[in-house]
Amino acid sequence: MSATSILLIIASYFLVLILISFVTGKEDSNEVFFRAKREAPWYLVAFGMIGASLSGITFISVPGWVQTKNFAYLQMVLGFVVGYFVIANVLLPLYYKMNLTSIYTYLEERFGDITYKTGSILFLIARIAGASLRLFLVAGVLQLLIFDELNVPFWVTVSITILLIWVYTSRGGIKTIIWTDTLQTLFMLVALAISIYLIASNLQFSLGNLIDNVKNSSYSKIFFFEDFNAGNYFWKQFLAGIFIAIAMTGLDQGMMQKNLTVKNLKDSQKNMYWFSIALLFVNLLFLSLGVLLLTYAQQNNIDLNGMGIKGDQIFPYVAVKTDLGIAAAVFFVLGLIAAAYSSADSSMTAITTSVSIDLLDIEKKYKPEKQKKVRKSVHIAISVLFVLILILYSQVITDKSIINSIFKFAGYTYGPLLGLFIFGLFTKFKVKDRLVPIVVVLSPFLTYFISVLPERMQWKYQFSFELLLINAGLTFLGLLLIRPKKTKKSNPE
Repeated sequence: MSATSILLIIASYFLVLILISFVTGKEDSNEVFFRAKREAPWYLVAFGMIGASLSGITFISVPGWVQTKNFAYLQMVLGFVVGYFVIANVLLPLYYKMNLTSIYTYLEERFGDITYKTGSILFLIARIAGASLRLFLVAGVLQLLIFDELNVPFWVTVSITILLIWVYTSRGGIKTIIWTDTLQTLFMLVALAISIYLIASNLQFSLGNLIDNVKNSSYSKIFFFEDFNAGNYFWKQFLAGIFIAIAMTGLDQGMMQKNLTVKNLKDSQKNMYWFSIALLFVNLLFLSLGVLLLTYAQQNNIDLNGMGIKGDQIFPYVAVKTDLGIAAAVFFVLGLIAAAYSSADSSMTAITTSVSIDLLDIEKKYKPEKQKKVRKSVHIAISVLFVLILILYSQVITDKSIINSIFKFAGYTYGPLLGLFIFGLFTKFKVKDRLVPIVVVLSPFLTYFISVLPERMQWKYQFSFELLLINAGLTFLGLLLIRPKKTKKSNPE
C-alpha cells in the first residue's frame, strides 16, 4: 500500500470529523464546549468512551504485549471492571451532587484553594504526558508508513496532526468530542473485527478453529499465581487494575467530563456499567488478535525476532508490510487513526477545560464576553504545547511497548491524586492547605526510591503497577502528618 493511498485515507477521515464539528459546533459557547449543556445521550457517551479509553496504545500495544507477557494484561482489565463500578457508585454521586464542571473543584471545598490548584496541576501533568505518549506512538507509525517515504520530517507530521485536531474541536469542544468519539470507536472496532477475520481467513480458520487456536496457544495464559515476586502475579495486577481505573478514569477530568455531560446520575452510572462490560470484551479481542498475528507470522515463515520486530511494531508490520492484503492495510490505518485521535482530541479538550476553570478561573474572574476568547487562547496554547512535547519524545523515547510506559508513568502522576481523593472521601480530617504541594511532590520521589530498592538490594521481588498504590499510600500518610494540631481550650479561672 503506497504512502499516497494512506494519506488519502487519513485526509478523508479528517474531512468527516471536520464536517461533524460544523454541525455540533454551531453554538460556539463555553457552556457547549465544557458541558455540552448536559444534554448528551448516555449510550453515545458510553460507546465513545470505549475508543477514548483504549486509544492507539491499546490498538497497537496490547496485541504486541502477547509476545512476551501472554494474556496477563487481562488480569488488570478485570481489575478495571471493579474500578469502574467504584467510580459509578462512589465518585459519580459526589460529582453530580456538587454539580461540578471540573472534578477538582471538590478538592477546593474539602481542603482549600492550594490543594485544589495542586490537584489540577497534577492532572495536567498526567494528562499531557499520557496523551502525548499515546499520540506519539501513532505519529511514529504514520511517519514510518507514510511520511518517511514522502521525505516529510517528524515535526511537520505532528504539527499537521495537532492542527487538524484543533480545527474540529475548537468550537464544539466536548459536544463535538462525544459525536466524533462515537464515530471513531465504531471505526476502531470495525478495524479490529476485520483484522481478525482477514488473518483467520488467510490461515483458513473457521470460527471454531480460531477460538481453539487462541485457547490452546502457549501465549493465551491469563492467570499467574505461581510467583508472588513476579511483576505479573495475579493479585498485583488485579489490585493495580482497580486503582488505575479509579485514578485514570474516575479522577481524570477528560473521562469524567464526558460522564458529566449526561442528564442525570442514573444515566451516567448506566454509562459506566455498559462501558466496563464492553471494555472487557474488546480487550479480550485485542489479546486474541495478538495470538493470531504471531500465528500468522509463524505459519508464513516471518521471523519477527530476526528482523527486530517486537511489541508495538508487530501489528503495523503484519497489517501493512506482509501479503495479508490491501484490505488489512486500509482497515489497520483507519483503526489506528480512529483509536489515536479519539484519545488525543478529548485530552486537548479536557486540558483546556481544566486550565480555563481550575487555573484561570474564567467563570469568576472574566466578564462573559471575554470568557470565550480566553478559552480559545488556552486551546491554541495547549495545541502548541502538544507539538513541542511530541518533538521532544522523538528524541528521547526508545521503549518498544509504550503501554508499559503509560501505566508506569500513571503510578507517579495519578498516585498523589488518588491519595488526595481517598483522604478526602474516607476521613474527616482537615490538612494544612499550604503544605499539600510538599506532600504530593515528595510522594513520587519516595515511590521511585522504593521501586529501585529490589534491584539495588538484589531482592527477587519485582514491582509492577502497584507503585500507584504505594504512591497513593505515601500521599495519604503525608496528609495525616500535616493535619492541624488540636489546641486545648484553657479552663476559665
